[in-house]
Amino acid sequence: MSKSYFWLAHLAKRSDIKSSDFLVHFYLTHYQWCLYEVERLWGAITLDELQMRGPRYENRFFRGPLVQAAFLQSIVRKSALVEQSDMRIELLPALTDNYMYLLIDEDTKEAAIVDPVEPNKVVEAVKKHGVKLKTVLTTHHHWDHAGGNEKLVKLVPGLTVYGGDDRVGALTKKVTHYNTFKVGSLNVKCLFTPCHTTGHICYFVTKENSSEPPAVFTGDTLFVAGCGKFFEGTADEMYKALIDILGRLPPETRVYCGHEYTINNLKFARHVEPGNEAIRKKLAWAKEKYDNGEPTIPSTVADEFTFNPFMRVREKSVQEHAGTSNPIETMRVIRKEKDGFRVPKD
Repeated sequence: MSKSYFWLAHLAKRSDIKSSDFLVHFYLTHYQWCLYEVERLWGAITLDELQMRGPRYENRFFRGPLVQAAFLQSIVRKSALVEQSDMRIELLPALTDNYMYLLIDEDTKEAAIVDPVEPNKVVEAVKKHGVKLKTVLTTHHHWDHAGGNEKLVKLVPGLTVYGGDDRVGALTKKVTHYNTFKVGSLNVKCLFTPCHTTGHICYFVTKENSSEPPAVFTGDTLFVAGCGKFFEGTADEMYKALIDILGRLPPETRVYCGHEYTINNLKFARHVEPGNEAIRKKLAWAKEKYDNGEPTIPSTVADEFTFNPFMRVREKSVQEHAGTSNPIETMRVIRKEKDGFRVPKD
């Protein structure tokens, strides 16, 4: 198929051109081919990767009708509910590979929503659970995480919107490292983890006198078997975020990340440590989950230290792959390698 057809579809990103039904139909019917062209011409296939192209792409591509149409073609992903005696967390799939999280305090039935990019889905989930939504926890300002804030505060007046960056839409409470607040009877501690963006916040949730595992919402800092791109930061900052901050949380802490990137992350992890049995087992498990439309999330902090190369930068096997004994330099080297990694099709 001629490249001219791709660029015909590409016109819909332009703010001064209205997309016709034909263009939307074109993108829907040639979705996989267009993804191939995006990968070949731009070297990126995910929303997260495309964001590194800058505000022009974020404003024109992410908000374009062709991208919205493409979302319809994504695999049907199931929601999931993690139930504990102290809290309930519903994983709400959004866009192509994002997750929103509805956090419910079991004592008060008060709720918070993490990164509500699809507000209508959030409102439906709140009604289903019969809870009172009071809080928005925004991990960072990128459109696919904070892009629904303005609409949600209109749908649910009186919300408190937390975030660590003035670029977060509808922000009412700016927070930084170790700021704390409550969601019902749950304790929320803010963890400042700049690198992916300069204002990135993770949210660590606990309950006093509870024997249940805590939860941490990591946005695009820590993924299952991976980490976010260093859009606005350095390897040193990501090392501090992953090792010194998130890595020191209780090992049983459940990790709720921003995207379903697990399979591709594990394929890169396998490339870094081909002899790591934990990676092999986790990849086989993740493929089965994905084929069933089920999430591979949450993982735990302890698990991440067994198969996540970015959490394993102090391990000799990862350092040997990077060709350095310095863990921060190892972080830099493998992140750069991951940025250009061609994912095997197995």
